[in-house]
Amino acid sequence: MSDALRVLVIDDDPGVREYLEALMSRQGYLVTAVASGEEALDRLGRVRPDLVTLDIVLDGMDGLETLRRIKKRVPDVPVVMVSGHGQARTIVEAMQLGASDFLRKPFEVEELDLAFQRALEHRALKEEVEELRGRSTNGSGEIQLVHGGEDGKMRKAVEIIEQVADTDITVLIRGESGTGKEVVARSLHQQSSRRNKPFVKVNCAALPSELLESELFGFERGAFTGAQKRKLGKFEYANRGTIFLDEIGEMSPPLQAKLLQVLQDGEFSRLGGEADIQVDTRILAATNRNLEAAVASGEFREDLYYRLNVVHVQLPPLREREGALPILVDYFLRKFGEEYKKDVRQLSPETMEVFERYSWPGNVRELENMVRRMIVLGSEEAVLQEISSREQPEAESEDAEEAFLDLDALGLDLSNGRGLDLKAISKRAARLAEKRVIGRVLHQTRWNRKEAAERLQISYKALLYKMKENGLSEGR
Repeated sequence: MSDALRVLVIDDDPGVREYLEALMSRQGYLVTAVASGEEALDRLGRVRPDLVTLDIVLDGMDGLETLRRIKKRVPDVPVVMVSGHGQARTIVEAMQLGASDFLRKPFEVEELDLAFQRALEHRALKEEVEELRGRSTNGSGEIQLVHGGEDGKMRKAVEIIEQVADTDITVLIRGESGTGKEVVARSLHQQSSRRNKPFVKVNCAALPSELLESELFGFERGAFTGAQKRKLGKFEYANRGTIFLDEIGEMSPPLQAKLLQVLQDGEFSRLGGEADIQVDTRILAATNRNLEAAVASGEFREDLYYRLNVVHVQLPPLREREGALPILVDYFLRKFGEEYKKDVRQLSPETMEVFERYSWPGNVRELENMVRRMIVLGSEEAVLQEISSREQPEAESEDAEEAFLDLDALGLDLSNGRGLDLKAISKRAARLAEKRVIGRVLHQTRWNRKEAAERLQISYKALLYKMKENGLSEGR
């Protein structure tokens, strides 16, 4: 099993070693069990563990000294300490030395699973932060790059980011899809004092309300059918770090109330739990919705809106960012050139001219994907054809009203009066106009149905019904 995680068990009790080895092997881990700290250090290089369990009381070198030496040699490997004593001073010292968790013997299988899950997720989050920091020489990520050479709205947004980054203040990031809201959130985290703690992203539109609640706040064993063991929520994983709530406008009102409690008191309870859990988490949120309108309609809590909107960063769409396009193109050419081992220094003047004219409905994300395709395919032609096909439906004729009405499409014969039932004509014209408007808005939003429904000021379900009624599907 080449993808199995490797666990190094260090315990001087042969019964415990045998038990842990059998237990973890059944769960799919590759286990190496040793009896002493000296043996563990000797085999560390050959085993290359993903996780370590370490008894704090060992014959010979004790657990704390073993922990200190393991962390010196492989600092990123999580170490779960286990002990039958668990004195507070010892636990604190182990945590200061870098232990990821502490379990008291005897422990339940679920407790060990939970400790492993926490340790692995924390390591993955830490690696992600380090990777992001490595992309930038000034510690602020891509945000420094994307505003270079610009004036106006984007520069103002960056100034706000720089002012509030190294604080714990809640920030609401607003802008169309693809403008870089997540990049801003990560930049705020990287420039803060929490940079070495977890950055946890949650997409509030990706899960139904019930699942989102358990994802954010976790649940206790037996909280509902299928809850066979305790699960920590994202807020607990983000403790002392940052949580990024993307598409916050899609959160249901009951969940909004629970989030408000976290913002006010820094505490919540798991599903099925009775005790309140304290967390120290900085909250960043993002939306492409008009939250003021959502507050007015009762879809979004006014008190939560004001709690989130302490400071807000408004990201302009790419079409409004004068001077940004050449800088972004140059950045993505270098980025993907290195990634795919291709040397493409610049795009042709003709392509840049097309890029400058294009409206970029998908914003920076769309530009990034197009440059990536050019690098991978080694040709600009396919992307230029794609832009041309997207622009055709938006081209205006000299007589815009006549082109929009398109009387021929209504099946009229004006020469002899056939089909001139005005009420029927009105219905057919309304149907045709509706189909064209929905089709154009879907095209502009790159078939993002939620965003299209908001622009058309109808419900998501109503949009799906009208798409089906009018035979509209992506690619048609």
